[in-house]
Order: sequence, then C-alpha cells, then structure tokens
Amino acid sequence: MIKYYNSMVVFEEIPNEITLAINITNCPCHCKGCHSPFLWEDVGTELTVEELDKLIEKNDGITTVCFMGGDRESNLVNDLAFYLKKSKKLKVGWYSGKNDLSECISLKNFDYIKLGEYREDFGGLDKETTNQRFYTVEDGEMKDKTFLFWKTKKGGNS
Repeated sequence: MIKYYNSMVVFEEIPNEITLAINITNCPCHCKGCHSPFLWEDVGTELTVEELDKLIEKNDGITTVCFMGGDRESNLVNDLAFYLKKSKKLKVGWYSGKNDLSECISLKNFDYIKLGEYREDFGGLDKETTNQRFYTVEDGEMKDKTFLFWKTKKGGNS
C-alpha cells in the first residue's frame, strides 16, 4: 500500500509544466537535511486509482502528475504511472531519493524522473554542485536535463 500526505499544484518541480505534486509518505531514504522529514512516517491516505482520479478532478488545468517519493514501493508508483499514461492525457513524473532507478520502473510510464538522495553539501537541483539529476524520458532513454533548474547571472559567466 502506498500513502500520500498531501498534494499541491506547483510550477517549479517540472520545468514548463503545471504539476500536481503528490507527497508520498513512508520514505525510506531519510536524507540528512531533508525539507520534508514528516514524509518519513507511515501516515496519510492510501493512494489508489480512485483517489488519484479525485485529486486530478480537483485540479483542473494541470499538465503533469509528479509522485514525490514512493521509494519504499516503487512498483506501486510504476503501476499508478501506467494507469495515468493509459487513461489520462497527462505527463507523469517521479522524484526518487534513490541514486539509481528501481528495477520496478518502466520508462515508458514516465516523462520525467529525478534521481538522487539529497545531500546538504551539494545542494538541491537548483545548485550546479548538486548530486541529484533530473531527466526527461525521450525515445525510451533518460536524458539529463538538470541544467534547466540552474539560474545563470545575466551578463556574467554561467
């Protein structure tokens, strides 16, 4: 069973998309400096297909659904992504705290994937020093697009 704590419409998790971010609980990663340690607990509402449909219906205008976490049950994240790709006209993303893609994940079910534990000393996706990587899935392959999160100084070196 996979549970979620909350969901919200965001504009920065997936570049150029209006994203319904769903915060999955029971995270096994426990990264030092995590901005959401409350997601480490096994709490929340079960995220079923029916519940996912309700969240989507409440958030008209979204272009993408992104699962934030779910590493403990990546097979269920993959199942929900499969459902979305087959039944909705939405893109699908997954933010994983693992450094490697789970064998349970089929790339055909995703448009975007973020991999990597959060490391305070390297920073998040917005830092050029980050160890995390953001990928688009194109023709069945993951293409590193982490640079899309980096801000460059106007008139200066990037």
